[in-house]
Amino acid sequence: MSLTEPPPPATGPELAGEDAAERLRDRISADSLTTRRDYLRIVATVSGGLAIGGVGVASGILHRHGDGDSPPRAKKVADQLAPGESVAFRFPGDEDRALAVRLSDGSLVGYSAVCTHLACAVLWREDRGADGELYCPCHEGFFDARTGEVTAGPPPRPLPRIFLTEEVDGSVWAVATARSGEPAREALCRQFGESRPDMARRLGCAGADRVAESRRT
Repeated sequence: MSLTEPPPPATGPELAGEDAAERLRDRISADSLTTRRDYLRIVATVSGGLAIGGVGVASGILHRHGDGDSPPRAKKVADQLAPGESVAFRFPGDEDRALAVRLSDGSLVGYSAVCTHLACAVLWREDRGADGELYCPCHEGFFDARTGEVTAGPPPRPLPRIFLTEEVDGSVWAVATARSGEPAREALCRQFGESRPDMARRLGCAGADRVAESRRT
C-alpha cells in the first residue's frame, strides 16, 4: 500500500460494536424514555453482554412485560397528549418501561418500550411515515407504530401492548397490558374476568356469567 493512500476502513465486530454504541448514545441521550441507569446498562450490553442477554431471552428467564394475570393498578400517563406527541412512563411495574403515542389521526397506542430481541429501549420517531415508527437502535429493530408488529430487523415478536383510556378531562391512563401477540379480548379477560364481571360480560369472556352469578349470591 502506498504511503499516500488512505488506510482501508476498519471492519469487524469491534467497529460494529462501536457504531452501535454511538447510535444508541445519540438516540437515548435526547429521549426521556431511558434513565441514566438504564442507559449505562444498555451501553454495557452493547459493549459485551449480548451473549448473556440472548441466552436469557431465548430460554424465557428474563421478565417479560405483561406476565401477571391480576389487573394492574391504573396509572396516569399524561394530563394531555396531542397528535404527534409521545410520553415515556413505567407500567405495569416501576421497572417496566413503556411508551404512549398519540398518532396523527388522534388514535392512542401504548406499548412496552423493551425490545423483544435483547431488551434494549424502544423509541418513537415521529418523522418516519404517517404514523411514525417504533425503533430499537441497538440492532436496528423496527416496529409498526399502529400495531406493534415487527417490520424489520431481528426482533422475533411484536411489542407487548398497553391498553390506554382517555378521560373527559383529556388525561391519558394506562389500565391493562397484553403479552406479545396476545389478542386484546384474551388479555382483558385474563386480567379483568374475575374483578370486573360487567366488563367480562361485554367482552364475552368465558365464565363471565358464572362469576357474576357468584357475586350476587
